[in-house]
Amino acid sequence: MGTGGTGGARGRVLVVDDEMHLRLFIKAVFESAGYETATARDGEEGLAKARAFKPDLVSLDLMMPNQGGIRLLTELRRDPELQAVKVLVVSAIEGATFQHSLALLAAGPGSAPAPPDGYVEKPPTAPLLLREAERILAPGAA
Repeated sequence: MGTGGTGGARGRVLVVDDEMHLRLFIKAVFESAGYETATARDGEEGLAKARAFKPDLVSLDLMMPNQGGIRLLTELRRDPELQAVKVLVVSAIEGATFQHSLALLAAGPGSAPAPPDGYVEKPPTAPLLLREAERILAPGAA
């Protein structure tokens, strides 16, 4: 996970969202701020792109076809080569509801994924996306 990658001076961001207009908006926000970007339409494509692109940050929608956001988050956290990737959830699910869902998963059988590093509720704004990404990617950020 080399911050800075081979392109964008600020790092690499993979945008995973099934809604094309949001995918393109989020991609444009990060590109205009100097990040190298890639996109995926669903969790299945997102996992393949993450393995090939080696992002520093994944902007992740939760409700998508094929392989949803929670499943992709689980796969990222379990993959030794991707588990250090930061994850920013961008979702229409209200923040408190999402946190409650993660708590229920953690209490249930099996193991829940580690929580994402950040959360932005849809519709996102450019300043909020960038502020949250910069907080997450800051050296020493937990």
